[in-house]
Formats: sequence, C-alpha cells, structure tokens
Amino acid sequence: MTVKHSRRDILKTSTAAAAGLAFYHGASPRRISAAESPNEKLRLACIGVGGRGAANVSGVQSQDMVAFCDVDEVRAGGTFEKFPNVTRYTDYRKMFDKIGGELDGVVISTPDHTHFHPTYIAMEHDLNVYLEKPLAHNVFETRTLCDLAREKKIATQLGNQRHAMPNMHRVVELVQSGAIGKVREVHSWIGGDRGMPAVPTSKPPVPKTLDYDLWVGPAKFFPYEPTICPYGWRFWWEFGTGETGNWGCHILDIPYWSLGLKHPERVDASGPPVDELRTPKSMHVTYRFNENNQDAPIDLHWYLGTPTDLLQQHGLSGKGMNTVFLGSDGILVCGFGSRKLYPEEKFADFKAPEPFVPDSPGFYNEWIAACKGGPASTCHFDYTGPMAESVLLGNVAYRAGGFSWDAATMTTGDNPKAQSLIRTPYRQGWEI
Repeated sequence: MTVKHSRRDILKTSTAAAAGLAFYHGASPRRISAAESPNEKLRLACIGVGGRGAANVSGVQSQDMVAFCDVDEVRAGGTFEKFPNVTRYTDYRKMFDKIGGELDGVVISTPDHTHFHPTYIAMEHDLNVYLEKPLAHNVFETRTLCDLAREKKIATQLGNQRHAMPNMHRVVELVQSGAIGKVREVHSWIGGDRGMPAVPTSKPPVPKTLDYDLWVGPAKFFPYEPTICPYGWRFWWEFGTGETGNWGCHILDIPYWSLGLKHPERVDASGPPVDELRTPKSMHVTYRFNENNQDAPIDLHWYLGTPTDLLQQHGLSGKGMNTVFLGSDGILVCGFGSRKLYPEEKFADFKAPEPFVPDSPGFYNEWIAACKGGPASTCHFDYTGPMAESVLLGNVAYRAGGFSWDAATMTTGDNPKAQSLIRTPYRQGWEI
C-alpha cells in the first residue's frame, strides 16, 4: 500500500531554522512544518492584506505568498500591486475549499469580529496560524481557538510584535530577579480618549469595490458607514473591542510576562455610563491574580487614559511609559522602549542583572521557524490566550459589572449579565 504524505505531514528536523530561539514561556505544542526542510519556503495565504494586514504581509514576505484574501479592493490595493502574481480571493471560505490542502500556514489580519471563523477553519485544515490581537472577539472564541491549536499541535503566534523589543526583555529580568522586591500591585494604561464615536446619520451606498456583507460576516448586520468600515469598527461593540482590545494585549504583555500571570480570579471595572453600541473613552479595570511568581495575590489595574493621580502620588513621570510595578523594595516604571527605577537615589548605583531572556531573531521569524519544526514562538496561544481572555474580561466587567471568574468552567459566578457576554450568537448562516 502506498501512503501519500501531504507537505504538512512531513516531519523534519530544523536545527538551523531554530537557531537563536528559546522557549520563553514554556514548551507549547507546535505544528511541525509543512515544508520539507528548514530551508524550503512556507506556502502562505494572507487574509486581510490592507492596513495592519499589509504590515504582516511584509513581515512574512520571505516565504512563498500563495494567496491573498480581502473584501476591500481599495484598502488591499497597495498589497495587490506589490505582489501582482499572487492569486486573489474575496471569500476565505472559497479559498480554503480550493487550496487549503496546498498551504502550510495562514496570516489573519481581519477586524476583531472576524478573527474566529477563518482561524477555526484554518486550524481544521491543520494550518499554522499567525493572528492579530486580541485573538478573538469574545472569551469563548478565544478559548476554543487555543484548545484547538493545542489539540492539533499547530504553530501559532499572536500579533504582539512589541514582545520582541529588547527593553521588554530587560523589564522582565528586573522584575523576576527581584530588583524591586515582591510585586503586589501593577498599573498599566493606554493614553488618549479614543472611543464613543458619533452615531452615523447618513446612509451612503456601499462601494462597488467592497463586499460589505462578507465584511460584516458573523456579526449583526449594520448599514454600511465609512466611519465604521474600514477602521472605525474598533469602537463599536458588535465589531471591535475598543482601546482595551486594541492595546491591552500589547501593554499587559509586560506584567503578564514578568509576573507569570494567567487567569484572574476576580474582575471589576468602573467608568462612564455604558453605551450599548459603542466602546468608552475611559475605563478602569482591576484584576486579582492569586497565582503568579510573586507568592502572594497581585492586583493588576488597567486604564483607558493616563492615571495621573497615581503618578503624582508616587512622584513619577509617565512620559513614554505605560506600566508601573509597585514592589516591596522600590518602583519600576516602564514602557515598550524605556524603563526607570525609583527612588532614584536608592538605585543610583544599581547594577542590572545579567541578561537571561534571549534576543528574538525577529517576531515573524519566530513563527516561521516554529512552522518549520523549531521551538514554539514566544507569543504562541498557550501564553497569549489567557492574556487575551483577561483583556476581554475587562470589557465584560465594564459592560456588565464585576464578577468572580472561574477559568476552568468559563463562568462569571452570580453575574448572569456578564455570562451572556462570554459567548455571543452569530448571524444566521455563520454558525459553527
């Protein structure tokens, strides 16, 4: 009997491809390469190739670009022009039906409400996945994708590109080496006040270059409005997750990584009155984590808007920063590219620990190497999944009130309104 192996079924060692990589967050299952050797290019499809998607295409362009899929010919136009010979699709479902068996991986850069469906289908085809944050639109979708990736041993990477920045590594080393003692409290924020966009009053026609029905996909149908599609969707609950979903996975990556966080036991939130349609301009979420690497409960605070009162209270400058670690022996203030220890006089002669977090060979290169049989990329779903869930739980607490969170059963204690937001229904015809 002759057995025909697909490209994805061929197991090859890949020492060369894995050089310089390490298991930053523990050994996660990974999808072994569809490529026949570490030097062979992966055959990739990219779904959503305008805007952020264009940047992701550039990040993996060293590989074999097989197909591009986008519902908006204009927004995707720059990428189409740059790669004129790549086959184009509008509907990713048709793309998977036609060439799913020929691919090694998929890069997905669609709006939040359409993360789940193409990722789920890709994984059902045993394809490796690079996915933009915040992973999915709700907690149920996020958990489902993480479980499926683990079951199928798929190589994954969430789009937390700043994870590869050297300053992030140095912050992790300071916290984990005990430079400021035991951490009991962390405050993280995104500045600005984006949210609560104006409610559209006009009803312009849908451009002929846009398949708007496909763009809406599984969400409730909302009349076309250019302030929502292609970008403003981020600040509408039906399509996006607000600035919390937009920046939370980037910024909360700092305390998550440093403190070994996973699932919170309690989530509370406050802010302006809840709007049923639109995300807020400001918000304060408090997470309680009993399990961490500091041997005692930690409160993690997340803000939309800079917490000026907190900074003034401790005499800190928040310029260029987004996170404050309050430790028993000092304070660490940091951002993606800078860090500073307080009190300044105490740490005037401080000597940083010897680096122990390996340099990244490049955020996209991590995923490419993992697809070819190398170690798991640093933002694989086993690490980023719980963080993405927590980000989404912050929105749930703001919209429905605080709750005790049972991560094992995905239940919100005695808060049924919060429970109703953990999993939300799809438009008819999009059920999975």
